[in-house]
Amino acid sequence: MRTFLGIDVGAVSTDLVLLDENNDVLNSVYLRTQGQPIKMLKEGLSIIRKENQGISLEVVGVGTTGSGRVLAGVIAGADIVKNEITAHSVAALYLNPEVRTIFEIGGQDSKIIILQNGVVVDFAMNTICAAGTGSFLDHQAYRLDIPIEEFGEYALRSENPVRIAGRCTVFAESDMVHKQQMGYKEEDIIAGLCEAMVRNYLNNVGKGKKILPTIFFQGGVAANSGIKKSFEKEIGYQVVVPEYYQVMGAIGAALLAREEIELNPRPSAFYGFELVERNYQTSGFECDGCPNHCEVVEIMVDGETIARWGDRCGKWSLGYQAIR
Repeated sequence: MRTFLGIDVGAVSTDLVLLDENNDVLNSVYLRTQGQPIKMLKEGLSIIRKENQGISLEVVGVGTTGSGRVLAGVIAGADIVKNEITAHSVAALYLNPEVRTIFEIGGQDSKIIILQNGVVVDFAMNTICAAGTGSFLDHQAYRLDIPIEEFGEYALRSENPVRIAGRCTVFAESDMVHKQQMGYKEEDIIAGLCEAMVRNYLNNVGKGKKILPTIFFQGGVAANSGIKKSFEKEIGYQVVVPEYYQVMGAIGAALLAREEIELNPRPSAFYGFELVERNYQTSGFECDGCPNHCEVVEIMVDGETIARWGDRCGKWSLGYQAIR
């Protein structure tokens, strides 16, 4: 069976998807990165290998994306490495060519992508303020002692959401404590928090953007039905959460890998599922050869350096051609 592997390594989650020749999802894996991207990548590949035991699989294309896409590309042997904007757009357009707007909210950052006639015409990212990301919701769920998986259900039960100041995580948290002390119901506070997060997103990430349907909501936060409802209330349009909302970046990477291999036929650079047995080490150093003082990242397997990147001049780069 010819398959295509997509890998999305982010700060919070590491996602893997295996597509068949019809671009149907054979396997999808969503893992918490926990600051250990190499370990989680190997674990994800182990899960896919185990789920396909006894099946003859041929991975003919591998794509990586996410903030850890270069690292993942080196470890797995990627045929193409692409940014998250491209990967999420490709996945959404494959599912629905009419998509005009993509809301993508992950654990550490959030994005908005504007498309026209199947082409990205504008986008924005928020990587500074945590108030519009999943980690903020995780923190509040922990503080309220409510499982994050139940946040959406609480929000949907609310009849009178309270107004929460959501422009800053510190202000939002102090405002929530104040509302609790005043005796507001938990569901009203949570619904207010969802609405504050959506206002923050639209006022910062979506500022100046023309939001038109069809609208896709992707990323881990799309699991929160309270956020979806708040988006629809704020913008007045239906918001669609695709089936594989958590791993859309990985799906896009797999589709891009397929396109790359079909346009430039060649054997895949994929190292195979056996790579989970390899012993990888990472290190880094600062080059003092010029005023740039580049931070060079180094990957080693069993003591042998297989790749370096991070230098602007190319003095230290090794193995870059394989992950370009």
